[in-house]
Amino acid sequence: MSCGAQQGAGFDDAGMRTWDETPEIVSVDFLVLGSGIAGLSYALKVAEFGTVAIVTKGKAKEGCTRYAQGGISAVLDANDCVESHIKDTLIAGAYLNDLEAVRTVCGEGPARVLELAELGASFTKGEAGALHLTKEGGHSARRVVHSADATGEEIERALLFQARKHPNITFYEHQLAVDLVTGEDAQGQTVALGADALCLQSEKLSRFVAPTTLLATGGAGQVYPLTTNPLVSTGDGIAMAHRAKAAVANMEFVQFHPTALHAGSCPYPSGLEPGRAFLVSEAVRGEGGILLSADGTRRFMDGLDPRKELAPRDIVARAIQSEMQCSGSDHVLLDVSHLPRETVLSHFPNIANQCKNMGVDITTSPIPVIPAQHYLCGGVKAGLNGETTIPGLFACGEVACSGLHGANRLASNSLLEGLVFGTRAVQSAVDHKEHTESTIRDALHRVKNSDDIAAKWRRPPNGMSSAAHAWVQAKRQRLQSIMWEAAGIVRDYERMRRALGEIGELYIESRAICESYGINKELVELRNLVTVGELILSSALQRKESRGGHYRVDYPKSIPKEARATIISTSAKTRLRLKLIPSSDARQSTVVNVFSK
Repeated sequence: MSCGAQQGAGFDDAGMRTWDETPEIVSVDFLVLGSGIAGLSYALKVAEFGTVAIVTKGKAKEGCTRYAQGGISAVLDANDCVESHIKDTLIAGAYLNDLEAVRTVCGEGPARVLELAELGASFTKGEAGALHLTKEGGHSARRVVHSADATGEEIERALLFQARKHPNITFYEHQLAVDLVTGEDAQGQTVALGADALCLQSEKLSRFVAPTTLLATGGAGQVYPLTTNPLVSTGDGIAMAHRAKAAVANMEFVQFHPTALHAGSCPYPSGLEPGRAFLVSEAVRGEGGILLSADGTRRFMDGLDPRKELAPRDIVARAIQSEMQCSGSDHVLLDVSHLPRETVLSHFPNIANQCKNMGVDITTSPIPVIPAQHYLCGGVKAGLNGETTIPGLFACGEVACSGLHGANRLASNSLLEGLVFGTRAVQSAVDHKEHTESTIRDALHRVKNSDDIAAKWRRPPNGMSSAAHAWVQAKRQRLQSIMWEAAGIVRDYERMRRALGEIGELYIESRAICESYGINKELVELRNLVTVGELILSSALQRKESRGGHYRVDYPKSIPKEARATIISTSAKTRLRLKLIPSSDARQSTVVNVFSK
């Protein structure tokens, strides 16, 4: 759906834009922020109970789901069992997992995956016509359902096709959710009532009002300089929920995929956006791919772990980084040239084609790879039905911390998590809507008032000059550099402490400029990335041990008494004792001058 015309605005005596037009109000029964596997699976089922608005930052198909290669795990083989899947998930998660969440997802997963097939998702079949199951790192059996090596793209296609046909579902594309809308129910309790969103085509602000809101906005890969995530993954949902005072959990557990294609070692460019790495699926190693030193002479996983290349991702990623540091190389090699050519091309056509376009024939030559940020195991704290600590707000998929992944995600459990919890959240959302209709009626009415919107946003949306754009890009790149150095694969106290201090300054600056200048995509994303970066570092500093994706050289071992979730529910301003920049401060004057050019 189109965003509409540009929002009208006047100017005050200082030359800053002021409100001159009432923002559009969209009222629905169920609001969904995000259009990946979690958001779409939820929307398709909740639409049977009312109207649904799906708000998505880019095109509906653009998100992390689309780029998931390997597959979706489910126990569908007679020789496999749910208990084995549970055990593998707990081992990969370093036993920090929520056991009930693990049992729920592994137990309900097979039925949900078969539902996907019934909806029209075309999965790869074996010779007998049954679903072909592959094996990935950390799994003790073949249980990964896939569509060649483009599983996420096929799932996204099937779900979008069904959702676009549903009469109760309306898509609002190119709409950046800026902040959650909250109010108080009849008992004075804070409740979620929707979200404000900025149309990226017209710079118009709209307010989506609903008694229930589902966060399905994905992760925050763009907080790091190299990620397999698309450009839209800027931690928007986590940052909005945190600002609304929802609890977040386990933000220190960032998963770095061991094998992203190293573009610098290929004859031709990748054709991808700057900072986005092409993922070389875990399934490549599952089918027999081996890791070699950069000169191709040593299989360095030998002796490091009995599972070798099929060890969990955190172990393999650290092994690759160590090998690179010891050898002085900027990559290692992943080799499948010893496998039959037909097997490689039939199982990995997408990977083979991308590598071919970059000058590498994977059937005859090894693939240059490096670790890259891939997944965030932490997020908005959510229960078994997607419920958060704010009534009316639900979270599913990578934006949430359900407890499934613990300290490190098992390969191909991410799509499964979104699918299972997206389905489970439906009945809870319907029940909340029905049971609170009378208690939140006044609150819903208040947030539909244009004065409420103007009071929240002192300035209307505002574009940026070239100087302002350069300022934001410089701050964003600095943030990414800080995060890689201090909160990357290997961490220590001193680097994290210094980084947190610098991010505190970025937090103050980005907040001040959003409030004084007016919102736009670049500023909102910078503020969200800074918020997520602070949460990651603050959580990492709290955990004085190494576990899963969080490895500290100053605390290199896991400590049993530390095996508990890290939960944050207060603002960075409070926790870090930050002082906001007064309008008279030279720092604010400098920034405002840049944005006024």
